[in-house]
Amino acid sequence: MNAAKFAFYLVFFFSFFLVGCTKEVNIDIQGFEQQLVVEGNIETNGFPIVLLCLSQDVYAPTNLGNYLSSFVTDASVSVTNGTQTVQLSLFSINDLPEASKKTVAEILKLEYNEVGFLPILVYSTTDPSIKGEIGKSYTLNILHKGKNYSGTTSILPPVALDNLTWKPESSNPLYGYSYALLSDPANEYNAYKWEAKRINIQSNGEELDTLFRKGQNGYFDDRFFDGITFEFDAPNRQKRKNPNHLEEYKRFYMLGDSVVVKFSRIDEAAFNFFDKKDAQVGSAGNPFATPVNVPSNITGGALGIWAGVSPWYDTLYCIP
Repeated sequence: MNAAKFAFYLVFFFSFFLVGCTKEVNIDIQGFEQQLVVEGNIETNGFPIVLLCLSQDVYAPTNLGNYLSSFVTDASVSVTNGTQTVQLSLFSINDLPEASKKTVAEILKLEYNEVGFLPILVYSTTDPSIKGEIGKSYTLNILHKGKNYSGTTSILPPVALDNLTWKPESSNPLYGYSYALLSDPANEYNAYKWEAKRINIQSNGEELDTLFRKGQNGYFDDRFFDGITFEFDAPNRQKRKNPNHLEEYKRFYMLGDSVVVKFSRIDEAAFNFFDKKDAQVGSAGNPFATPVNVPSNITGGALGIWAGVSPWYDTLYCIP
C-alpha cells in the first residue's frame, strides 16, 4: 500500500471513529441580556470622547446595518473633574475637532479618511474647562433608560523614555526596528501603551501616517520589571505606503524614516481592560483558546472602559 492510500484510510478510519463515539450533549445556555457598552477616553489636553452601543446576541446577524443600529444616541452623558461638570453633546464624526476625530478613528481602528463616512454619533464637547489635565480624576456619568452608570479614571503623570534608537538589520541595513530604553519608576504600579506614526512628507505634501497605531503587545505593565531599566524593540505596525518598502520587511522602519513615538501611561483598570480585550480579539475563532473575560470599570451593569491617557512624545530619526 503506498503512502497516499495509507493516509486516506487512516483519515477515513479516524473520522468514522469520531462519528461512532459521539453522543448528544445538552447545554443550557443562559438567556441573552442586552447591556450598555462604553468606550470612553480622555487624554492630556484632549476633550472627552465617549462611544455608546448595546451588546449584541451571539446569534444576531453580523452585518453593517446591525452594527450601526446598536449605537446609543438617547443617553444623558456628563463628565466631572471634581469641580467642573460638563454635559456632553452628540457630534457627527466630521463635526468633531480634528484631534477628537483622529481619536475616534484610532478607537475604531479605521483610517482618518474613512472614519468620517460612518453615520454614527459620538458624545463629546468643545468646552475647554473639561480638557484632560495631568493629576486630575474624571468621572463619567451616564443615564440611559432610567439606569445610571458611572466610571472614574485619572490622568497620571507621564513616564518618559530614556532613549530611542533605530538599529539596522544585518540582513538588509536599509531596514531596522526601533528600540526604546525605559527606566520604570520603582515601588509604584505603572502601565503603558506604545504607539507610533511616521511623519515623512509624501509627494502630495501629507505625512506618511495620519494616525498613531498600536502594535501587538502595545499594552504592558510593570508587574515583572518594577524599578528596572531595560531596552525593548517596537516593530512598525503601520501599513506599507511607500512603494519601495519591501513586503518581507513590512514590520521594519526604513532608513530615513522619521517616527513620532507616543508613549502613554494608563491606570490599572484601563490596562486590564485593553490587555484582556486584545487577548480576546487575538483568540477569536480559535476553539482551543482559553475564554477571556474582559473586565470593566463602569458601574451599574454596563460593559466597557472609561480611560485616562497621559502621553509622552518624542521623534526618532531612523539613521544609524
